[in-house]
Amino acid sequence: MTYTLYGIPNCDTVKKARVWLEQNGVDYVFHDYKKAGADAGRLGRWIDEHGWETVLNRAGTTFKKLPDADKAGIDRDKAIALMVAQPSMIKRPVLDMGDRRLVGFKPELYAAALR
Repeated sequence: MTYTLYGIPNCDTVKKARVWLEQNGVDYVFHDYKKAGADAGRLGRWIDEHGWETVLNRAGTTFKKLPDADKAGIDRDKAIALMVAQPSMIKRPVLDMGDRRLVGFKPELYAAALR
């Protein structure tokens, strides 16, 4: 099976995930948010699975630079709108395994999920 890894190529965490997948012989395709964008429907499904608090990267500089009004009152729909407008705000990487997704990268979680 081929998985899809979502992220941006210059992100250090995405780079680590890609190296791990390659070293462990996992077939994947890479979806670059900067080139291919982020789909609101897909983001909604990720949020349904993991919650917007997990999928929206509030620790990154893109989010931190937002006006206070944009950071206030975030809910599911507002989180999706923010991430569609600026995909850098999506927690990275997201590994889509078909039946479920992993958000972020921890080698031990990838190993357990891909056994």
